[in-house]
Amino acid sequence: MGLFKFEDKFLKRAKKQADAAEKLRPGFQAMSDSELAGKTQEYRERFQKGESLEELLPEVFAQVREASRRVLGLEHYYVQLVGGAILHYGDIAEMKTGEGKTLVATLAACLNAIPGKGVHIVTVNDYLAKRDSEWMGKLYKFLGYSVGLVIRDMTPEEKKAAYAADILYATNNELGFDYLRDNMVVYKENMVQRELNYAIVDEVDSILIDEARTPLIISGAGDKGTELYEIADRFVRRLKKEEDFVLDEKQKTINLTEEGVKKAEEFFHVENFSDVENTEYNHHVNQALRANYLMKRDTDYVVQDGQVIIVDEFTGRLMIGRRYSDGLHQAIEAKEGVKVERESKTLATITFQNFFRMYHKLAGMTGTAKTEENEFRTIYDLAVVQVPTNKPMIREDLNDKIHPTVRDKFNAVIDEICEVHAKGQPVLVGTVSVENSEILSRMLKKRGIKHEVLNAKHHEKEAQIIAQAGKLGAVTIATNMAGRGTDILLGGNPDYLAKNEMSKLGYAEALIFEADGHAETGDAEILEARRVYQELYEKYKAVTDAEHEKVVATGGLYIIGTERHESRRIDNQLRGRSGRQGDPGVSRFYIALEDDLMRLFGGERIRGFIEKLAGGEDLPLEYGMLTKQIERAQKRIEERNFEMRSHVLKYDDVMNKQREVIYGQRRRVLLGDDLKESIRGMIETAVTTILDQHCPANMYPEEWELEGFKAAICDLIPEGRIPLFEGVELGKLDAKKARQMILDQAMAAYDEKEKEIEADGVSMREAERVVLLRMVDSKWMDHIDAMDQLRQGIGLRAYGQTDPVVAFRQESYDMFDAMIQSIEHDTVQMLFRIKVTSPMERQQTMKPLEEGRGGEDGASKTKTVVRKEKKVGRNDPCPCGSGKKYKNCCGRQA
Repeated sequence: MGLFKFEDKFLKRAKKQADAAEKLRPGFQAMSDSELAGKTQEYRERFQKGESLEELLPEVFAQVREASRRVLGLEHYYVQLVGGAILHYGDIAEMKTGEGKTLVATLAACLNAIPGKGVHIVTVNDYLAKRDSEWMGKLYKFLGYSVGLVIRDMTPEEKKAAYAADILYATNNELGFDYLRDNMVVYKENMVQRELNYAIVDEVDSILIDEARTPLIISGAGDKGTELYEIADRFVRRLKKEEDFVLDEKQKTINLTEEGVKKAEEFFHVENFSDVENTEYNHHVNQALRANYLMKRDTDYVVQDGQVIIVDEFTGRLMIGRRYSDGLHQAIEAKEGVKVERESKTLATITFQNFFRMYHKLAGMTGTAKTEENEFRTIYDLAVVQVPTNKPMIREDLNDKIHPTVRDKFNAVIDEICEVHAKGQPVLVGTVSVENSEILSRMLKKRGIKHEVLNAKHHEKEAQIIAQAGKLGAVTIATNMAGRGTDILLGGNPDYLAKNEMSKLGYAEALIFEADGHAETGDAEILEARRVYQELYEKYKAVTDAEHEKVVATGGLYIIGTERHESRRIDNQLRGRSGRQGDPGVSRFYIALEDDLMRLFGGERIRGFIEKLAGGEDLPLEYGMLTKQIERAQKRIEERNFEMRSHVLKYDDVMNKQREVIYGQRRRVLLGDDLKESIRGMIETAVTTILDQHCPANMYPEEWELEGFKAAICDLIPEGRIPLFEGVELGKLDAKKARQMILDQAMAAYDEKEKEIEADGVSMREAERVVLLRMVDSKWMDHIDAMDQLRQGIGLRAYGQTDPVVAFRQESYDMFDAMIQSIEHDTVQMLFRIKVTSPMERQQTMKPLEEGRGGEDGASKTKTVVRKEKKVGRNDPCPCGSGKKYKNCCGRQA
């Protein structure tokens, strides 16, 4: 009950602002175009004088609404004003499919662009980002706001200009990768982003929950071979379930039994498979087990053109470029007999949770978020506010039909499709896997029913297939419907019919894309294409409008779900395709007791309940109580999945604090801060650490371990730079004064080194930046690698009654402290030894090269260029002047 009160409060506040904007409508309608556009500058001046955005909201909303009517021909409904207010207050507006979320975003975007700090509108793909930036861009530009677009393959210069705009459209992946890249550059001019101010996330559940399971990773080529994956695959194929390994489908875990461990020890010729030195064998066998017995072809992934490509569990789309981490992808490649790619090394990484939490204000919109409200509140501090539909929702959601077997269920689904299709009612059938969609397709072919199939194997035809799913008599099978981004219009979509006709007329794809574009152009070819498109659009609209009435008469779009998904939200997204903008519609789910959801999570209670109702007969059942029981099972799975994501986030939160420290240090260097005092602080820390080890303050000087002290100091500061108690009688020295004397000598030596460098015409301040950047980047990369390994092995602590997260936090902090100490020591060491006769150039230790879509950004390190005629041997002194061997210094990157 408490949550409903909470929501009412948010909804009332939004409606109050929408009412205020509604009252201002006549005044803004009376304004000329120049008066309407000129209001933006007035609002900016009033904001500068202290007026708040909340006070300006009704006027800005009224202005944007009127401008949209004039420029786009679209006038915001009242409920869209309500949605805009919810976005402004930093909450999630849950609005049904077809309610015009793209237009809703313009209200909050314009209002929050007034301070000039930037607004980011986040989309799920480049196509939507480009389309919306051009389409809505006309409105923004009319009102005097600059508009930016960030998509893949743009140059840093283009991106920097885009990020400087008042309102920016970009994908979540590109925003996250740009943040990581900005923290890998060596000159501030190469940074593209500015402060993360305000973000409106479209399809917020898809981006902040579904996609947030996989972190963004910028990676370089690893140095490990791939043979062990194939060997481990051969081993696990000979194992027997239950005898050699135990599989828990519910928890998605798989482990060797004692018998399995014995076989592993014999196969790999090791005495104890659990020994630390056999960790690598353990790791490869575990991943091979997961690949062979947990990961399913045509459900979790597909194999195309000799490549293993992940299928997104929630959208059914192929995730080109994304790879499973931790060697699982290589294990699947070995299983499928395709080329096993090398493992990569992580150079930079961040989760979407931690990236989006960096925004000063965050908001989102989607058709389905209410079932995940707890997660949105806990992780992002976002409330979910359900916005009423513009027209009443009249779709009929029927109770689930439950069958004993999958075969019975599929036969019943086919019978239902044939019956509905016979009266011309369009049918959209939702499946949870590629395999099931193809089974249903074969069954429909046998019945002679013409249909379209949309799954990961046919994703290139996605928009055309979905756009026509509402035509009279259409039958469409689709694998998952989350975030499809295309409206299903009853009677058909004239936009896609017009484009299809243009394709038949011989127009190139690029021209067809521009035909309904909104970007300003003087290109005669594009203008002609737009004229042809408009004529065809009007022609087909007359046809689809007439057919719309016929489809309405049949009862609208009929949704059939062939299985309940683990998440109620995905089921709701499928249902939400029907009943758009007051249209009629029907939805029903078919379930079998053999379905994974029922088998693993339905529980004995549901099974017993069904058997009691059926009276021992194999009859289909349809009861509202059963539907509620199934939804409860789904809720339990959602809670479990939330716990799993929260657990992963706890680990990343530790890493995030360390990331903030390192990136903050880098930013100081890039922004040109004077580092002299920081370096002097490092010298003091490094020298004091050595003194504490060999010359403790609580011991008499004659008791100090001077040989070790001199060796350690000379490793840090070249011999001869400081006198090291030479000519001093230790017995007459005060311990504290003696220590201070060494510190003073070290500082004096650094001042002397600075004079030498400056005498050669080189800035010591720039030398400090170059060295510190190199040290921070190389040590941070090694630290990320070490943290990955710690994370993989820390789970075993649970067997010793230790909380793995607590253990990880403690050990990672110790590792981080050690890394910081190492950075400071090596920076001081190199600065004392550096020899330069010309200005030093900063070199990028971590340089992204080629990126993959959605999760992993391929990268490799740059090679250090040595400016010498003669090739440097690996054991020769490094030419940078550090005093180390080349292989232990710059040669590590060569």
